[in-house]
Amino acid sequence: MYVTNNSYVTQNRMFSGTGKIAGVRLPDFTDVHVNTKKESGISDCEYEQAIVEQAIMDQKAGKFQNESVGFNKLAKKYVSEVSPDRSRIITEGLQKALKSDLDILKPIDWIALIFEGKVKYQKESDLVEYAEFYDGNGEMVAKYSNGGWTMLNTKAETGRQMEMCSIYNAAWGAAAKAGQEVNDGAADSKGNPNNTLDRLV
Repeated sequence: MYVTNNSYVTQNRMFSGTGKIAGVRLPDFTDVHVNTKKESGISDCEYEQAIVEQAIMDQKAGKFQNESVGFNKLAKKYVSEVSPDRSRIITEGLQKALKSDLDILKPIDWIALIFEGKVKYQKESDLVEYAEFYDGNGEMVAKYSNGGWTMLNTKAETGRQMEMCSIYNAAWGAAAKAGQEVNDGAADSKGNPNNTLDRLV
């Protein structure tokens, strides 16, 4: 997983089967790439063990990071522990925009304060055409334009992703090395007539 500060998780992605507010189809917060605040009660030690186990399973299966469904699901849980409440920020932001009598045109300069952040938007009639959503720290966490959503990582989410990748990569590498040593040992035993295993067979 390549991670940078404020990296895009989804880029102008459209969702289906979700509700609408102000003519805007909401993101699917169950999607593996759309994080919103969710505390599980799982400790960091338990997470670390789960990450190591996932890395070992993935290495045996010949998969790495995003190639693994298990990795993606675990990453969503792990990162969501520090995610902003995107679901509330987006929902309440769109509701605020819908109720406003103001049609914010160019430039987008009106800010509506909401529960945990703010929303900047542009709308025509009752339909929002463009919107930016910010958390309480002033970090943009989502953007809506051209009928699609872009989710942006906060610094905390990026840090959490980097922590997970560091643990995972180390465990995956160790599992690969252990597998290689086992294979090398098997090859050596076939070629060495003095090998103990050969003498026992």
